Amino acid sequence: MAERGWIARYRTSAVIIPEPFGVDRVCVGHRGVYWFEVGAEGRIAHGSMPFLGASAIEGMSHVLDLVRDELAPALTERLTTMPVVPAGARAATINVNGIDGGQPVDAVASPCVADQCRAVFDRRFLLEEGSERTRAEIAALIRKAQVRMPGVRFTIEDRMVVDPTRTPDDSPVISALDHAIRAVLGRPATLVASPGTYDQKHVARIAGVPHCVAYGPGELTLAHQPDEYCAVADIVIATKVLALAVLALTE
Repeated sequence: MAERGWIARYRTSAVIIPEPFGVDRVCVGHRGVYWFEVGAEGRIAHGSMPFLGASAIEGMSHVLDLVRDELAPALTERLTTMPVVPAGARAATINVNGIDGGQPVDAVASPCVADQCRAVFDRRFLLEEGSERTRAEIAALIRKAQVRMPGVRFTIEDRMVVDPTRTPDDSPVISALDHAIRAVLGRPATLVASPGTYDQKHVARIAGVPHCVAYGPGELTLAHQPDEYCAVADIVIATKVLALAVLALTE
């Protein structure tokens, strides 16, 4: 929609994206994400003579060790001033999304040293860090793994890079939702920021619309869980809040 101009600065005054942050919380931005794939290319050999090869899996193990023992502890010390929820997401984080290497585990045994291994990582970075620093830090970590395992060739492939977003503090869409929440619930809105990204990145980057927030019923900690749900009463409350906010924004 943003790429086709249906959402654009010249025609869109504000955007509210339904996301499960709770009926009394307005989300004003999100952390950045750097999804990347690390490839390790070794040298195949017969499994009875592994010393003639170079294991790509062993090479990847050095990357995983560096992430666990050096990078991850350092990230816990970096905290954002954005009101990210839950509290643990105020720090920068990294997660290993998946890993694949060597023969399929359930396949017929293949007596070979693995010459290929791939791993996908999910690095969530802070507004204060920035994407360039984040990517440079990963590149330095891979160079360190290369020194540890010179017989394996490492590569990095970017899967997705998204910069953090933050709605201006004086945005009319924030005040409209705050007034609506006060009217429906009798208490002010709590401003939060998301640990993950959502469509505000497209609204801000492509459409150029700064007045964008997320608001909606549901429990953030249940996101991507098997039993994710919204309470019916919260759907009713959120509908009332959205209706009042939209009326205020269109007056």
